[in-house]
Amino acid sequence: MTVDGPIRIGVSSCLLGERVRFDGGHRRNDFLTEVMGPHVEWVPVCPELEMGLGVPREPIQLERKNGKIRLVSIDTRADRTKTMLGWAKQRLRELDRENLSGYVFKSRSPSCGAARVPIHAPNTARVGYGQGLYARALMERFGNLPIVEDSRLGNPVLRENFIERVFACRRLRHLFDKRWKKRDVTEFHTRSKLLLMSHSPRLCRDVGHLVRQVSERPRKEFRRQYESLFMRTMKITPTPGKHTSVLRHMAGYLTDGPGSAQRQELSRLIEDYRQGLEPLSSPLTFIRGLARQFHIECLNNQLYLNPHPNEVVLRDRVRSFP
Repeated sequence: MTVDGPIRIGVSSCLLGERVRFDGGHRRNDFLTEVMGPHVEWVPVCPELEMGLGVPREPIQLERKNGKIRLVSIDTRADRTKTMLGWAKQRLRELDRENLSGYVFKSRSPSCGAARVPIHAPNTARVGYGQGLYARALMERFGNLPIVEDSRLGNPVLRENFIERVFACRRLRHLFDKRWKKRDVTEFHTRSKLLLMSHSPRLCRDVGHLVRQVSERPRKEFRRQYESLFMRTMKITPTPGKHTSVLRHMAGYLTDGPGSAQRQELSRLIEDYRQGLEPLSSPLTFIRGLARQFHIECLNNQLYLNPHPNEVVLRDRVRSFP
């Protein structure tokens, strides 16, 4: 299955170096601009600027008043909640037409923070944590969209997981945006099975059970449930143990064609990876070569072994980024 066209990802504008912050500054993120930038089409959004607050502007914060979370200007005490929510409702309708495959938020922002945004009492003392108003509205509307905060991009495992989820989201949209049939879903799931197993064997089984019920469920209900469970599975971070299990599973398909020396070398590479002596790419490359040499189509078609070329390039750059 070939998925062409731009990879569109929403992003807080300040992370691209745009001077849109309250003090006229930015928070340019080198990973986003230098590593991801050449491979994606950014859709930048600055809620506070776009809702009309201007640059520079009075800083705002989340406050808890009478049990409700409000967005308040710190000095003038102006309540910006209604304006923000009204603007967000319209902006999200526009983003729905952008076919986003992911979103990168500025952490701790009262508008864009996805988690652990400080919530204050009216006297400015912090009383807890929550989500930025715009980020919360976006996540409620696009529940399956891969999101990440800039603060988490410093972790290479989380970076790579985000890239994987972006491509998974894009493939799901490609599957369901056409007049899909049961066969299309079955083929898609078959190609995705090992990828899902590397994230969660248990949820992979649940996804497979759902696929077997595709003819028994209304189309819209099936799509909603499949997309939700698929992306929930992809959100779980793979571990060396899970990867090792998948590698050994694939080795079971290589008992007939390859000779004993090749099988022993594969076994060695898998064990060395398990012990941290080899990168994951070593056994994967070896298996990929054997699968092609001996025409093992059940492996050749797996996305785990053969992801989209753009995904390969981007994930390689993700791993090498300091």
